[in-house]
Amino acid sequence: MRKLRLLVLAVTLSVSLFLWATPEAVYADNATESELSEITAQWKTSAHALADVNCSSCHQDQGSKAFVAHPNNESCRTCHEAETDTFLLGKHGIRLLEGQSPLTPSKARLAMKPEAHSKQMNCNACHDVHSVDTYQASVDSCMTCHNDEHSLNYKNSKHSQLFLDEESLERPSNISVTCATCHLPRETSESGSKVLANHNNTYNLKPRDRMASEVCMNCHGMEYAFNSIFDNDLVKSNFARPPNIHLKSFDMIRIFQEKRSGK
Repeated sequence: MRKLRLLVLAVTLSVSLFLWATPEAVYADNATESELSEITAQWKTSAHALADVNCSSCHQDQGSKAFVAHPNNESCRTCHEAETDTFLLGKHGIRLLEGQSPLTPSKARLAMKPEAHSKQMNCNACHDVHSVDTYQASVDSCMTCHNDEHSLNYKNSKHSQLFLDEESLERPSNISVTCATCHLPRETSESGSKVLANHNNTYNLKPRDRMASEVCMNCHGMEYAFNSIFDNDLVKSNFARPPNIHLKSFDMIRIFQEKRSGK
């Protein structure tokens, strides 16, 4: 009788551990079986699945091993340290860094879509947590909240056309020009071994010459880049035409160079 009880206990523990370690554990957060099936299907074709990042990688506390229903940026930091650190330094994440509640679009100075006003800014706000779809994160996630002229004009821009021409790829390439290309630019790590996305969306907004040098000049010449970034109407149109302004500083540089060369 004692052996039977021990056997039943062992089986019960085994089943419990199996359920806890598999996607069914999400039942702790009241997900339906249909939702779990969809989540699993999204994960199976994701970059996380290819890298052997499974459910427990994000939904299990590394210390206590307890189930975590809603992983936060600290879970993402386990693999994406540079992206998490830069996110916390930008407008989207700075409140979290300061120990405050997450930023919501209702607090923004730019025009935001009313239906997004209560959306909390964290990693999950832009990245679908199970499909890890970088196409969605590079443009569509931005359009979920942003409602200003510059953002709304993106889809009619030449930059957008470059992005759409490559939509069949797994993720945006270095030729695509998305919202993220300019506002969350890719950078090479100090060791040169990795390409990381700088998630500090405040870094290159002001002064504008920083964006010109850090982003625009990756594709455009210096004079064209600076004339464009300081043309306010052009920025609002999301660079729908060549710049209409001409910065005199470039003429001064040319005159100086001619004097130095003795021409």
